[in-house]
Amino acid sequence: MNATFYLRDDNIRRNLIEYIKALPADAKFPLVVKFSDPDRTLPQNNLFHVLCGDLEKQQIPFASRAWPLTSWKALLVSGHAVVTGKPGEVITGIEGELVPIRESTAKMGIRRMNSLIEYSQAFAVGKGVKLREVRYTDDYFGRMA
Repeated sequence: MNATFYLRDDNIRRNLIEYIKALPADAKFPLVVKFSDPDRTLPQNNLFHVLCGDLEKQQIPFASRAWPLTSWKALLVSGHAVVTGKPGEVITGIEGELVPIRESTAKMGIRRMNSLIEYSQAFAVGKGVKLREVRYTDDYFGRMA
């Protein structure tokens, strides 16, 4: 049983309350009710990848070399985690290699992703990167026009 409510107004709040009232209560197999910020949006994801791509295309050096988009993504997510108090770990992998364990951008909420984007933009501007202007106008929250 899965249901998703985007709490935007009092009508949706009333629908959610009625939905919860109708759910069965079971001490042995209780349902789990979670409240959270929505996951990051597709426009946020796209913007973050554009930022990483700008760092790659402009051959911005870090640790004495230029990096591909996927490496910039890992570097920015890791740096953002450290400055926001959520550092990851580095563990020894299956073949003895070092493996960074970091948070997933796909699991980030909208606010966390906004913070990552702002961090990434500040880093890029500080390195002299010319950022492309990317704007999105679509509504990804399912509102009726």
